[in-house]
This record gives sequence, C-alpha cells and structure tokens, in this order.
Amino acid sequence: MVTVANMTLDELKRFVEAAIDERLTRLLGALEISDEPDDDNDLTWDAIREAVERHRWTPPPGSKSSLEFLREDRES
Repeated sequence: MVTVANMTLDELKRFVEAAIDERLTRLLGALEISDEPDDDNDLTWDAIREAVERHRWTPPPGSKSSLEFLREDRES
C-alpha cells in the first residue's frame, strides 16, 4: 500500500485530482461535452446568447445553493 509520505509530488497531485473528480461526479453527475464544432469566430451577439442559453448548466433538483455551501464552509 502506497502512503502519502512515499508519493512523489506528481503522484499526490494525480491522487487529489482523482478524488476531487470522483466527488464532483458523484455530487453533480458526469460532465457532458458537446460535439459541436468550434467555428464561433463570426457569431453575432444574439447567436452567442442563444448558445449560452443552450449550454447553461442547471444544478439538479435538491442540490445545495452557493449560499448553503458558503455557510457550511464558514461553520467548519
């Protein structure tokens, strides 16, 4: 079994990133990446606003608000 004391800095970073990714995926679900092309250089403001609305992430029902997260953080 590898302990933190025996890990290199890169191994520790990978371990922390994996733990964070796992927790976020468990709490928020998997991130969906769009297959749309990135030819956005000639878009109008209206097209950009429509794209933002289409891709806006909405938290799942019952999830905590940012205020609740802040209060929890301040309490600990």
